[in-house]
Amino acid sequence: MRDFRTIIEVFKEHIANGSNTKVYDKDVANLLNISQSKFATIKKRNSTPFVEILEYCHQKDLCCSEIFFDSNISSFPL
Repeated sequence: MRDFRTIIEVFKEHIANGSNTKVYDKDVANLLNISQSKFATIKKRNSTPFVEILEYCHQKDLCCSEIFFDSNISSFPL
């Protein structure tokens, strides 16, 4: 499993969707429906907001394994 900083960077890359647009922590906080101050606290504690990310993935019909793990679920053997 990836660490907090990597998870957030991958999440930001997903949000940017290949554009050169800079995605800030406040953008991540807004998309996860948490306050900027709560996100700052989470970041300071190096604590991943799993529930919020899972809810976002569910709403957007995304595979959360691509955010949390180094490989996506399609690469796992059956």
